[in-house]
Amino acid sequence: MSTKFWMGVVSEEHVRVGINGEFAQLCHGKAAPLKRMKQGDWIIYYSPKTSYPNGKPLKYFTAIGKIKSGEVYQFQMSPEFIPFRVDVDYVECRAISFDQIKSKLNFYQTTSNVGLLFRRGHFEVSKEDFLTIIKEMGLCINELDV
Repeated sequence: MSTKFWMGVVSEEHVRVGINGEFAQLCHGKAAPLKRMKQGDWIIYYSPKTSYPNGKPLKYFTAIGKIKSGEVYQFQMSPEFIPFRVDVDYVECRAISFDQIKSKLNFYQTTSNVGLLFRRGHFEVSKEDFLTIIKEMGLCINELDV
């Protein structure tokens, strides 16, 4: 099974919660996007805002992680909200502006409306785009064992 590379669209505040708890939670807690990712896949987070729903515009890539087991599970955050999660090993990186590197990304060049792509909340990206983003975030391919 080959490694896949994913983009998750999550506010910066929620990304930090995931990093601290070593998990990913996408699309308001839905299981389907998490089930598409398997052990050893990689995820990069794009944060359109600082917080959800009323945060300031950000438009940065904010985190990178590797999917641990790929096992999707539920976690009770409140009596009314029991979202699905998957465990992630995050790597230290710096945030980078989407606008600063978008011209280098294939998914930006080949998508007529990138805003609609980001609204999906989760989508696959090419290995080439993944490597471009991680390089801009201050990481080296050798550091990540990609």
